[in-house]
Amino acid sequence: MLANVLSKIVITKKQLFLIIMGTMIMAFGIVNVHTPSQITEGGVLGLVLFSNHVLKLDPSFMTVILDLLCHSLGYSMMGWVFLQKAAVATLSFASFYKLFMLIGPLLPNFYNKPFIAAVLGGIFIGVGCGLVVTQGGAAGGDDALAMVIAKRLNCNISMAYLLTDGVVLLLSLTYIAPERLFFSFITTIVSSLIIGLFELHLVKPNVSFPEMRRTQSVNSW
Repeated sequence: MLANVLSKIVITKKQLFLIIMGTMIMAFGIVNVHTPSQITEGGVLGLVLFSNHVLKLDPSFMTVILDLLCHSLGYSMMGWVFLQKAAVATLSFASFYKLFMLIGPLLPNFYNKPFIAAVLGGIFIGVGCGLVVTQGGAAGGDDALAMVIAKRLNCNISMAYLLTDGVVLLLSLTYIAPERLFFSFITTIVSSLIIGLFELHLVKPNVSFPEMRRTQSVNSW
């Protein structure tokens, strides 16, 4: 039964398992490390926070708009298979995020140890995101945007994450103290490096990441 459902949405059981594991790790890291330590985010979430603090735009409205724009770009360049996997990843991430919020933090609060929080948070995000995107999924608009940039610029997806997160964090300097934002740059660098390691070891050689994700068949794993 599960195999029949997965075949219709062009996803294998192994891909589904890795996407679910990745989104669980990401949600756990955000709830247990980033949120308590107030390490800000890059990507779409960081842009939403920037638009709220500086432009006074409604965060709930901007989140929907930016995610829709990024996923639309991903669909236009990587097709229906990408959109299906992105929907699975987004639903899984939202479910785990809600679950961990209900449970509450399970790790110590690292607010007074921001360097540890930055590195540990970067590891959670890097491992989780690495598992998701190497299976062709996108847990949020920033993942979709990074995949589009990687395809358009023909660069590693880790570099695309570093570029998008870096730009957003620089914009965040308008309302966040530089000494606090410094640790957000650390977590961005750590997560990008880890995502790069996943891309290096899980993506087939001689095939670019976005192209491989777009053309990958159901039986390729």
